[in-house]
This record gives sequence, structure tokens and C-alpha cells, in this order.
Amino acid sequence: MTLTATPQAVHFHPRAATGCADAASTCAPASTERWSVPAVEALLNLPFSDLLFRAQTVHREHHTPNEVELATLLSIKTGGCPENCGYCPQSVHYDTGVEATKLMDIATVRAAAEQAKAAGATRFCMGAAWRSPKDRDVEAVAELVKAVKDLGMEACATLGMLNEGHAETLRDAGLDFYNHNLDSAPDFYGDVITSRDYQDRLDTLERVRGAGVRVCSGGIVGMGESRTQRAGLIAQLANLAPDYPESVPINNLVRVEGTPLADQPALDPLEFVRMIAVARITMPRAKVRLSAGRQQMGDAVQALCFVAGANSIFYGEKLLTTGNPDVAADMDLLQRLGLTFRRA
Repeated sequence: MTLTATPQAVHFHPRAATGCADAASTCAPASTERWSVPAVEALLNLPFSDLLFRAQTVHREHHTPNEVELATLLSIKTGGCPENCGYCPQSVHYDTGVEATKLMDIATVRAAAEQAKAAGATRFCMGAAWRSPKDRDVEAVAELVKAVKDLGMEACATLGMLNEGHAETLRDAGLDFYNHNLDSAPDFYGDVITSRDYQDRLDTLERVRGAGVRVCSGGIVGMGESRTQRAGLIAQLANLAPDYPESVPINNLVRVEGTPLADQPALDPLEFVRMIAVARITMPRAKVRLSAGRQQMGDAVQALCFVAGANSIFYGEKLLTTGNPDVAADMDLLQRLGLTFRRA
């Protein structure tokens, strides 16, 4: 099946818009239907406490209530990316002070993974700033995946667009997840990125699924999109065929000097919490991850996100090239909230 985008949502099956007039209604499609943008926006428009109650109820039906997954992200090849994503400091189009590097060697990656495991992380994610890796790049990353798997950790990679055979090579090395974010709703995408189109992203996700690798895909909020467009992003993710992603990272824009979005006004933090809650309701079995932007949230907003159904965080001092709460601060917050995590 070929995935295609429409201005509002990906439609794989006929879908009736499901209304949500009050907190007692289900705000959910029948089992044979899909989430529409109006149905998702109706969730976003719920009174805040009603939305969080609904999200926490769904969360408890599908997950251990107070357990959080710890994942660590390492940039194994930084900078020099030819894409022009308006949020990204690794693009060659913007002067952000990020210097391009070569792919890390196995010993360096293994040492970083060992450190992450010792700190409690169960998933180790590797990111490389490529538009689309060459065959030799994928083969090199496959060796890094094997090194991570040898430590008993889950392995995830985000390398850009994959060509035919790439997902299979990574799968055979033991890759558990491939991350490729949709970033936004289709009708907002061109306002942020013009060096590739939305269908390119859907094609890569289809290759990943076809190879039997689990999907990690989410988006970024706070880039100037409307609430309707945020609903469009969630609808895209929730409607992916044959099922929604196993992991859904929700990123709050990190405004980096030198990028086109550096002066974008900050998103209302309660709007971010609403996104977490709606992701949980529409994709109940997924790990919903607090990703970029946690450093700017503060403890209270993060706590609300956990109530809203977030059960995964990126853990460590840096996410690719931007800051992240340090390990000690995270451990303190999790302890104060009574949240636990499982070890690899």
C-alpha cells in the first residue's frame, strides 16, 4: 500500500468525522474508521481537566501507570545536512555554529551506549545528519547497531530518507526502531521545509514497515502552526497504515539562533500538554515521548505531560545538538513524581 498525504489527513479508509461535544462523549472513531482532523481538533478543544482525565484513563488501560521509558540520543554524524528544515541547526543553509563531523567509530558509540545503559536508559538512538544515506553509510551504521544490541539495549536510528534495501540491512543488524518524524501536518510542511516533500517522509516510513522494523515518528509543535494544523499532524500519525507508530516523539520547538524559526514566539506550554494528551488518546498503545524542548518546560509542565500520558523521555545532557535536562535533574524529577523506569 502506498501512503499518500492530503491537506488534512492521510486517508486509507473512508472516515466519518466524529464529534466531541462534551467530556462524556467518546471522541473516538468506530473500529472500522479512522481519525479525522475535526475529531482530533475536537479533542484539543476539550476543557483542559477533561482532556487530561480522558488521556490518563486511556493511558492506564494500556500501560503501567507510573513507569517511564528512558531513551538516550547520540549524534553519530553531526552537521553538513543539505536539507533546509527551518528548525534545524545542522543544515548547511544556516549559520548556527554547528561544525560538520564524520561518522563516529564503533568504539566511541559503544562507550556512549555503555554510559547510557549504566544511567538507566533502555533504548539507544543514533542520529546522523544525512538527507539520504548511501549504501556504505547504512552498512557502517549497521555495525553500530550490532554494537548497541550486544549490550542488551534496544537500538533506534534516524538517518534521513531510506532507499530500497536500507531498512532490510538495518533490520538484519538488529535495529528495533527507525525514527523518521513527519514534523507537521501536510498543509504546513512547505512553510518549514522545501528541500523534500511530505510524500518522501511517508515513503520512508512505508519502507521501514515493509522491512518489519518498528516505527518511531512524531513531530514538532510551536513552529507557527495553528491548532487545526496540530490536529492534522496527530491525524496523520494516528492514521498511518497498517497501524500508528510504536513510538511517538512530540518535540517542542527549540529556537536556535541562525535558523529561520529562531524568533518564533514560544508555544503556550498548556498547548503542548494538550498535544501529549491527544497523542495518547488517538494512539493508545504507543510510547509517547517528551523529546526536544524539555529543558525549557520546567518541572511542572513535564509533570502535566506525564499525567497526560507521556511515558518516555529522551534522557541525557544533549539531543543531537541542543540541550536537554541533565541526568541528575531527571532522576530527581522522576523520584519526586513517584515514577519508575525499567533497566536494560
